Amino acid sequence: MAGRTVIRGGLVITASDEIHADVLIEDGRIAALATSGSAPAESWTAERTIDATGKYVIPGGVDAHTHMELPFGGTAASDTFETGTRAAAWGGTTTIIDFAVQSVGQSLRDGLDTWNAKADGNCAIDYAFHMIVSDVNQDTLKEMDLLVEEGVTSFKQFMAYPGVFYSDDGQILRAMQRSAENGGLIMMHAENGIAIDVLVEQALARGETDPRYHGEVRKALLEAEATHRAIKLAQVAGAPLYVVHVSAQEAVAELARARDEGLNVFGETCPQYLFLSTDNLAEPDFEGAKYVCSTPLRPKDHQAALWRGLRTNDLQVVSTDHCPFCFEGQKELGRGDFSKIPNGLPGVENRMDLLHQAVVDGHISRRRWIEIACATPARMFGLYPKKGTIAPGADADIVIYDPAAEQTVSAETHHMNVDYSAYEGKRITGRVETVLSRGELVITEREFTGRAGHGVYTPRSTCQYLN
Repeated sequence: MAGRTVIRGGLVITASDEIHADVLIEDGRIAALATSGSAPAESWTAERTIDATGKYVIPGGVDAHTHMELPFGGTAASDTFETGTRAAAWGGTTTIIDFAVQSVGQSLRDGLDTWNAKADGNCAIDYAFHMIVSDVNQDTLKEMDLLVEEGVTSFKQFMAYPGVFYSDDGQILRAMQRSAENGGLIMMHAENGIAIDVLVEQALARGETDPRYHGEVRKALLEAEATHRAIKLAQVAGAPLYVVHVSAQEAVAELARARDEGLNVFGETCPQYLFLSTDNLAEPDFEGAKYVCSTPLRPKDHQAALWRGLRTNDLQVVSTDHCPFCFEGQKELGRGDFSKIPNGLPGVENRMDLLHQAVVDGHISRRRWIEIACATPARMFGLYPKKGTIAPGADADIVIYDPAAEQTVSAETHHMNVDYSAYEGKRITGRVETVLSRGELVITEREFTGRAGHGVYTPRSTCQYLN
């Protein structure tokens, strides 16, 4: 009986099923499911019983796109691995995949070692890393093979941010050719950064310095163009492609066209593009700076295409791109020059709740909620079925979710280390009640009972969607 937990009476929701079942947990993993009230379920004894009557029992969320402690624009993201993973747990996310950064002139190994040191012993939930590749050369390409072998199986490149993370088409092609051989997955920030920099320079010369111009210069057409170009380069290389933070309907159309052709092309969007818009960027008194991120927020009429893409599976994943900067002292660096506003929004704590609200609003089904937030990111990045589902043998990463609870999102009550909420005042139906990570209670009836250091580094296999 030692180390056993039984969750009784809840509606277990996975990407494929909804069943009224009890869940038996042993030694940090799911041991069995049985129909509530059945003889097998009634025979289970355990030292801990959790009553989930009237609640959902769902897999812990997998957020495949976060940036804790990321240096950017002369400052750094305000959430540490400790504060950020604690906030993630509060929001029902039990695994994050963060990004280790290779700086130009540095090896991939140096970047990975740096990020491992930041996270080690500090995380409340399990974590893994993607690798940002900023300097493609023969040594980097060889290192990519070694990283895939040890469980870092995805590599991010940028068509944006010249002088920082930017890769040209030749560098992108070489990395894609390598990933085609070693089984890795290239993740792409698809915006034409060279063209955007011209538009930034011209806007500032005209005296257009407010935050709203951040969205106006980073044009949807330049996201679509870069998405198209990335798809064609991947096609030439014979490599799979995952496009991050898709925000524009024109970019969704490029992904849909490629998928209709049978290409291994995948797309991710984020809650900010589904729920926020250029109206937020245009808020007066520099408040719009809170909403500066890249790709940028789009006019509201883009949202319908994103929701449709999630329903038709032209978009497969909703991640947060959590990269918080405080309004005071960080976002304010861009007063008088929108190009100096640190790019990023807080959101790791809000994703599961916002997507449940999307269920309530009729945008997606309950199972699709779990699919885009838990199962597909786990499969996409080689963590399934250890993560992302409730099934015998899976890690006991489980959320007891109250679908009837009501809450109002606010910086006063959130747990992210940032002085504002991107969703301040938004009313949501549904709330995380209890969270288990590998069978340990991290959130217990709305109280944090976890600890820094519980979360462990999790190596990954390759993408489970590839032909």
